[in-house]
Amino acid sequence: MIGLGILIFFVAVYGFAFFYPASATQLQTYQASNGLPPSSSSIFPEICTYTVGSPAPLPTGCYPTPPGFPSVIGPTPALSPLGLGPLPMGSLTISAGGIQFYDIFNGLIKGTDWSLTIAFGVVASGALIGVAVGMVSGYFGGVVDESIMRLTDIFLSIPGLLLVIIVLAVFAPEITSIDTRVALIIGAFVVIWWPTYARVVRGQVLVIREQRYVEAARAAGAHSGRIIRKHIMPNSIYPVFVQMSLDVGSVPLLIAAIVFIGFQIFPNQNFPEWGTIAAYSVSFNVVQSFITACQTASTCTIPWWQFFFPGLALFLFAISVNFFADGLRDALDPRLRR
Repeated sequence: MIGLGILIFFVAVYGFAFFYPASATQLQTYQASNGLPPSSSSIFPEICTYTVGSPAPLPTGCYPTPPGFPSVIGPTPALSPLGLGPLPMGSLTISAGGIQFYDIFNGLIKGTDWSLTIAFGVVASGALIGVAVGMVSGYFGGVVDESIMRLTDIFLSIPGLLLVIIVLAVFAPEITSIDTRVALIIGAFVVIWWPTYARVVRGQVLVIREQRYVEAARAAGAHSGRIIRKHIMPNSIYPVFVQMSLDVGSVPLLIAAIVFIGFQIFPNQNFPEWGTIAAYSVSFNVVQSFITACQTASTCTIPWWQFFFPGLALFLFAISVNFFADGLRDALDPRLRR
């Protein structure tokens, strides 16, 4: 129930993200001359003018930042009805020079629809293909089983992450539509995702098909389609939910890994997606800029919020799906119901 509650929250944010203004996720650019805060903002219309050693100006949209850290803005709670300031989760530096940043709050909200769409699209498509293939292979056996499993072995032998990178490198540069690009990403991941489900389901079906109730159904004249639908599938599908719960949370992490090594998945490198935001928070160039600034500045600022909030979003999403799938497995497993 805890997992279900967190998932409902994410689904609500997913729906809200469609109506969230796209302009809120645009980059804000800082003028880093003399290591001072911004001179302009792409979100707030006010012009911020700073001088060395002066406090932050009064107009909304201007933030005080430490010397040498022009884009480091911590969480800014305010005395408003929601208790949220302009940057409730702080900024996320995404450039080595420290002059560009994300609004983490806006980025995570707008990234919810893309992250959940990709994660559930990959896992659901891979599971459907894997379940269908595993059922046919395990039930009919013989030449059918051998042929399907050898094909599955071929796909399992392909390095998954490398295959996704190759597919994106070959086809993605010619695609400018973001919807088509996301569909390509889902398709590339599905190619490496379904064999695991096929193996899991096949192993279950090999055991279930030898049970007496299956033999009785076959003796009563039930055709193969009915036996698979009524007897094989309900008793062999529950491990799929466990595997899905592990896989859904790993999809944004794999995207983060691809972005982290420098491969651009989306048309815009600043695309709001959980994995992309998390990758930027720990990217070498950004972290190195903070280390360099700490070595030269009189004070050292550690932007803990840049790592904490994107990581927290990924953790809550992964653990909620895991909890919910575990409970769903217990509820759907006929043997546990007995």
